[in-house]
Amino acid sequence: MASGSAKARAKDGSQRVSSVASGGEDVTELLRSRLQQWWGYPDFRQLQKEAMSLVMQNRDSLIVLPTGGGKSLCYQVPALARDGMAVIVSPLISLMKDQVDTLQSLGIAAACVNSMQTGQEKSEVAGMIRRRALKLLYISPERLVQPKTIEFLRDAYVSFIAVDEAHCISQWGHDFRPEYRQLKTLKREFPGVAVHGYTATATEQVRLDIVEQLGLQNAEVLVGSFDRPNLVYRVERRVDAIGQIQRILERHKGESGIIYCISRRNVEATSQSLNRLGLKTLPYHAGLADEERRKGQDGFIDETADIIVATVAFGMGIDKSNVRFVIHAEMPKSLEHYQQESGRAGRDGLEAECTLLYSPGDVETWNYLMRDVEDEGVRSSSDESLRSMKQYCSSTQCRHRMLVEHFGQTLEKPSCGACDVCLKEMTEVEDALVVSQKILSGVIRQGERFGAGYTAQVLKGSKAKRILENRHDSLSTWGLLKDESETQLKHWIDQLLSQGYLRQSGEFNCLEVTPTGRQVLKGQLTPTLLRVRRTEESERREDSWEGVDRGLFEELRGLRMRLAVTRNLPPYIIFSDATLRALAKHRPTKASSLQQIPGIGAKKLQDFGPVVLFEIQQWCLSRKLPTDVDFLEGRTAIADISERPHSSKPATDSVTAAYYDLFEQELSMEEIAVQLDKSLDTVSRHLASWLQFQRRSDISPWVSVAVQARIEDSIGRLGPEKLKPLFEDLKGEIAYHILRTVATVWEFCQHEEE
Repeated sequence: MASGSAKARAKDGSQRVSSVASGGEDVTELLRSRLQQWWGYPDFRQLQKEAMSLVMQNRDSLIVLPTGGGKSLCYQVPALARDGMAVIVSPLISLMKDQVDTLQSLGIAAACVNSMQTGQEKSEVAGMIRRRALKLLYISPERLVQPKTIEFLRDAYVSFIAVDEAHCISQWGHDFRPEYRQLKTLKREFPGVAVHGYTATATEQVRLDIVEQLGLQNAEVLVGSFDRPNLVYRVERRVDAIGQIQRILERHKGESGIIYCISRRNVEATSQSLNRLGLKTLPYHAGLADEERRKGQDGFIDETADIIVATVAFGMGIDKSNVRFVIHAEMPKSLEHYQQESGRAGRDGLEAECTLLYSPGDVETWNYLMRDVEDEGVRSSSDESLRSMKQYCSSTQCRHRMLVEHFGQTLEKPSCGACDVCLKEMTEVEDALVVSQKILSGVIRQGERFGAGYTAQVLKGSKAKRILENRHDSLSTWGLLKDESETQLKHWIDQLLSQGYLRQSGEFNCLEVTPTGRQVLKGQLTPTLLRVRRTEESERREDSWEGVDRGLFEELRGLRMRLAVTRNLPPYIIFSDATLRALAKHRPTKASSLQQIPGIGAKKLQDFGPVVLFEIQQWCLSRKLPTDVDFLEGRTAIADISERPHSSKPATDSVTAAYYDLFEQELSMEEIAVQLDKSLDTVSRHLASWLQFQRRSDISPWVSVAVQARIEDSIGRLGPEKLKPLFEDLKGEIAYHILRTVATVWEFCQHEEE
C-alpha cells in the first residue's frame, strides 16, 4: 500500500515537473532566478544548466565536473525549483555539516541526520520532514538504506535523490566504499523517483560502473573538462621534505593550504617539524580523538590555522574555497586521488599551487599498505594506478596534458602555461644523448644489479664505503657526471625509466637497460632529459644569496621566529631577511663584528646580541667553518669558544634554556623527552649544543662508559661526521640519539687536541 501511494505521488510529482518543464526556456529562467535569488550568481557555469535540466525532467543522470565546478548547485538549485524534498547521499558527516551550514546561512531549509546528533536533534529533523518543511535532507548511505529510514521517507514526498561523491560506489574508483553498493536498491524502493550521481573524478571505466551499480535507467552522462587551468602543477623529487615544504610555504605566507602525507605517523612528524620551525600547523588523521580532529578541521575552516597536515582522510568534506596551495609530501596512490586532492586548491577559480614531492620508495609504501588486497582485479587495477602515478612524477610532458589525457580528454592548447614543464622551470638538456649514454653505460658497467641511488653515486664519483668495496670506483663510468648533483642524476634516471629506456626489476628495483635503451647507446634514439632551470627572477635572487650560508640562514630564521613568539612581535621587526642574510654571509661571533651588520643597532645588539652570537658560533664550530668573514680587512678566524659569554649557560630563548636547565640537573635524555614532550632526537640535538658550549667531556649521565667505548671505537675507524655508518657498523644496536651525543664530544675533544 505504501509502495503504491509512493508511485502515485511520484507520478503526480513528475507531471508537475513536466508542466513546468514544458517550455525549455521557462525552466532555464526558473533555475536562473533561483540561482540568483539564493546564491547571487547571475548565470550558470559549465554544464550546470544541462545538469539541472535533467533533474527538472526527472531523468536519471551522472554528472562529472571538476572540483570547484559547482556540482553541488546542480542538485541544490533544482531542489528549490521543484516540489517536495531532495535526499542527498553524502559519505562524511563533515561534508554534510558544511553543506547544511552553508545552505542554512542562505536561508534555505536544509538538515542532515547523522550519528553525531542527539536523539532530540534527530526528532526535530523528523518533525520537519513530516511537516514537509525541508527542501534538502543530507544522509549517509548506511542510514538511508535501513528499512525504517526507507519506510519513513516513503511518506516524505521525495522529489529526487542525489548521490554525492558517486565514485565511492565503484571498486575501480579512488575511494571505494562498500556501503555505497547498497544504494542500488533506491530505484526499487522509490519507484518513479530519479537518481542522480555527482563526482569530480571518474575515468570512463568508473563512470560505467557508477551507472550500473546505482541502477540508473537511460541515464544521461555529462562530463565536464578535467582541466583546472588555475592550478599550477609542480613535481619535485623528495630530497629534504621539510626543507622543500618550508620553501613552498615561503611563497604562501598567511595563506591557507593542505599538506598531505601517506601515514598517520608522517602526518604528526611533519606537523611537529614545521611547528618547531615556527610555522603554525595542525595534524589531522583518523587516529586522533574526535575532539582533536574536529579542532583541527574547524581551525582550518575558521582560519585560526592556515596549514593542516593530513592523510587523505581530510578534505572530502571541505568546501573551503580559498585554499591557495596543496602539497603532497609523498606520492598519492593514483592520478584519480591526485586530481581529487590537488583539486581542493583554488576552488574559487583563482590561481593556486599544487606541488608533489615524490620518491621511488613511495611505491613500496603503497604496495605494503595494499598487501592484504586479495581481489586480483582490484590489485591489478591498483598496480596500474601506481604505474600511472609514477609515470606522471617522472614524465617530461606537460602536467595538465597528462592529467586530462588520463581521463580520456585532450588539452587543446599547445602549452598549459601552468606547470613546471610549460613554465620552463624545467628545460631540455642540449646534450641529452651523451648524458643518457653515460647513465645507461653506468648501469651496464655495474652489471645491472644496482638501483637508482647507487648508480647516481657512482656517476657522481662518490667514495662511499659500499662503492669502494665493490671496486666500482675503478669503473670507467665512475665520476663520469661528477659536475652534476646526485638529485639531478636521480631525476634523469627517473626520466629514462618513464620513457622506457630503463626498467626496474627484482625485489630491490635494480636498473636494467631495455632494448630501446640499447638503441640509445648506439645513437639510434635520443631521450628527452630535463633539468631544473633558474629563471631570470631566481637568477637575480641568486646574486643576493652569493656567499650566504643557506643552512645558517634557515637556522637564524628559526631563531628569529622563536624570539618573535616570546616577545609577541612580528618576525620582521626582530630582524629583516636582509639582516639575516648578512649574518649568514659574514658569520660574526664577536660583538664588534655584529655591530657592522646592517639592521643591528645598539638596542638590538643589547637585546639579541648574545643569543645571535651563540647560535652562529655553534653552527660554525660544529661544521668547522670560518667566522667573522670579511671583517678585520678580510681576515677570518675559527670560532673561539673562549670568547663565549661567561654565564653557566648561553643567553638564548626560553625554550632552549629549559633544556639547558635539565641538562645541568643531569636528567637522562629519556626523562627530559617525557618532561618536555619532545622526541629523543630533539633532546639529543640540544644536548650536543650544550655539551659543546660547556666543553664537557664527561657524558656518563647520558651514556654509559661501556657504550661510549664501543661507539668511540667505531668513530675511530669511520669518523664522526655521519651517524648512519656508525649505526650500521654497530649492527643497529645503539640508537641515533646516543651516537650523536658521543660523536659530538669526540669531535670537539679531537679539535682541542689539534
